[in-house]
Amino acid sequence: MTPATSVAAAGAAPRVSGVALDRFSYDDAIVRKFLFATLIWGVVGMVAGLLIALQLANPIFNLGLEWTSFGRLRPLHTNAVIFAFAGNAFFMGCYYSTQRLLKARMFSDGLSNFHFWGWQAIIVSAALTLPFGFTQAKEYAELEWPIDIAIAVVWVAFAVNFFGTLVKRRERHLYVALWFYIASIVTVAILHIFNNLSVPAGFLKSYSIYAGVQDAFMQWWYGHNAVAFFLTTPFLGLMYYFMPKAAEGPVFSYKLSILHFWSLVFMYIWAGPHHLHYTALPEWASTVGMLFSVMLWAPSWGGMINGLLTLRGAWHKVAQDPILKFFVVGVTAYGMSTFEGPMLSIKSVNALAHYTDWIIAHVHTGALGWNGFMTFGIVYWLLPRVFQTPVFSKKAMELHFWIASVGIVLYVVAIYSAGVTQGLMWRAFDETGRLAYPDFVETVLKLMPMYWMRVAGGTLYIVGMVIFGWNIFKTWANRPATYEVPVIEAAPLAKRYVEDHPVVPANGLWARFNQVQWHRAWERAPMLFTVLTTLAVIVASLFEILPTFLIKSNVPTIASVKPYTPLELAGRDLYIAEGCFNCHSQMVRPFRYETERFGDYSKPGESVYEHPFLWGSRRIGPDLARQGGKYPDLWHVRHFENPRAVTAKSIMPAYAHFLSKSLDFDGIQSRVDAMAMVGVPYGDAVNKAPGMAREQAKQIAAAIREQGGPEGLEDKQIVAMVAYMQRLGRDIKVTATASAAPTQAPARVNGGTH
Repeated sequence: MTPATSVAAAGAAPRVSGVALDRFSYDDAIVRKFLFATLIWGVVGMVAGLLIALQLANPIFNLGLEWTSFGRLRPLHTNAVIFAFAGNAFFMGCYYSTQRLLKARMFSDGLSNFHFWGWQAIIVSAALTLPFGFTQAKEYAELEWPIDIAIAVVWVAFAVNFFGTLVKRRERHLYVALWFYIASIVTVAILHIFNNLSVPAGFLKSYSIYAGVQDAFMQWWYGHNAVAFFLTTPFLGLMYYFMPKAAEGPVFSYKLSILHFWSLVFMYIWAGPHHLHYTALPEWASTVGMLFSVMLWAPSWGGMINGLLTLRGAWHKVAQDPILKFFVVGVTAYGMSTFEGPMLSIKSVNALAHYTDWIIAHVHTGALGWNGFMTFGIVYWLLPRVFQTPVFSKKAMELHFWIASVGIVLYVVAIYSAGVTQGLMWRAFDETGRLAYPDFVETVLKLMPMYWMRVAGGTLYIVGMVIFGWNIFKTWANRPATYEVPVIEAAPLAKRYVEDHPVVPANGLWARFNQVQWHRAWERAPMLFTVLTTLAVIVASLFEILPTFLIKSNVPTIASVKPYTPLELAGRDLYIAEGCFNCHSQMVRPFRYETERFGDYSKPGESVYEHPFLWGSRRIGPDLARQGGKYPDLWHVRHFENPRAVTAKSIMPAYAHFLSKSLDFDGIQSRVDAMAMVGVPYGDAVNKAPGMAREQAKQIAAAIREQGGPEGLEDKQIVAMVAYMQRLGRDIKVTATASAAPTQAPARVNGGTH
């Protein structure tokens, strides 16, 4: 970090002679608003996480209500922690640091407040829609299309406010934290828009324009980089500002920060396909994702080293300062997560870890350690500055640190153990060559002690959050009656004389490059810097996206694969609404232990009509890709009504409401029409969907009665769910000539549909 950059970071008065100074003040009211939102939503999101952890340990905690089942609350938990807790924390730190780094009040107080209230409204809308089953079924992008539009509008307002402040800045150079803010704002906008392109089928229902393999690719291009550019790069920007402030010293290395930033921005965007190893994604795509993921280890650890070495000469302060303790553990957790991520992307490791709780442990190491502890440290550092009174209790800060630290250790040790246990049990064979644990529920029951240990760890972390909130409230209560608003003086940029890092006359290209004069020129041109960052993201994305979409051999079609019938589509939508994809995958990988347990491995062409894809990301229940025809219709009725009546130790929630709630047959037509708009060849079903659905429903209801089941189910949701379950994997088992046309009512075969 250069002397000039150090001055900018420290907010020292400019060295100006004979120039009239501007007088202005910073807007800390918006920082206080985001601070309180961070606390409130953090508690809400983590309590939701504790509830779903309890549901996995004992299904009684699903509370017997359709709105409180694991499948519906799990996306509520992830959205609350990622976008409400971490999102508000980023905005809090960004608004505080940006104004001081640029020596300018935010471009518009109105936009700041619109951003705050708009973001909170989006969070509330998520809390209202997700438990009621309105979801796109895309990881970290579950919210439906009206909310997606609102997110885009609010994000644009934030971007205009941020870049408007860059334009009117009074500090010539952009400090490193601002580089990461720029990358985050631009990339999140690109990811959000292109991943969420869909065709509405109603006010809170839509279908992705992508299908199957392409949708899976786009989802994890988004999903991995949502973690990268919403949970990683924004907090790296906060690290580069708040750690030097807390340590009262400069960042360790300016050159390392340059290398860290550009390599991270370019490499991260390629890594998403490693989430799809051994699936129906083309081999080349997942291999490229793996290679770039492994290369990411170097820049990620460069950032960790830059953060930790910022404390050089200040390590003695860590023992006395709980804020620095939070920062040290947070950055260490970042280093652990960014080592483990590349390791998990290696195919041989991924073969064991994917679909297990190992991935859950990995994610929570980052979320609880990196995002959580960095947020705690930043808030504690901000409290005396934004409330203009000392933090109420340093002892409470210390207690929060130790309780939360023990909570993290309990959590991740338990879930790492659960993940490895799952992976090893799934692939275990006995001495006769048979699966050692053929009944999937056996592999779930072994995890119960670990799930209870996770509950204990999560409870401790939440106790820490309560102490955190109490300390914030008591500090706020001691605030002055009226906040003092300091008046800042600084010269306008056009007349400002700022000494750059002293440059030794350079002889030769290497000397000029080594002095990073080229990067200093970029730092003085924020719009150019933004364009270069955007190009790095777009170019890297297109190199992977275009071949996946334009080369047809990547997704060979299968003649026997037909669209879902209208009733099966309705059942699939109910499956999505209930969040069943959070526990069940629909992707049999080409491993012997999977094909023997579930059936033939999945093919790329099977999902060409699936909008969205439902390959899943974990298995708390068995894979369903080959479910069709495995059991009679009545078995599914009993299973949904009371899973433990069929499998005694099942932890699946009960879905008895399927047997009592009426199916909206008339609403099926708009859904079929929307699917036709995204390219699904529905033929006559475009005009006759409700009638076709009723006819198939009567057949299924009749079969259930014949098997000894209840009567009067022909207009209930259960028939649609049975239709969908019985269809899964059936097309791949038949020939093209034997498969039924999608516009015909399917024939009954062994209690299933054909």
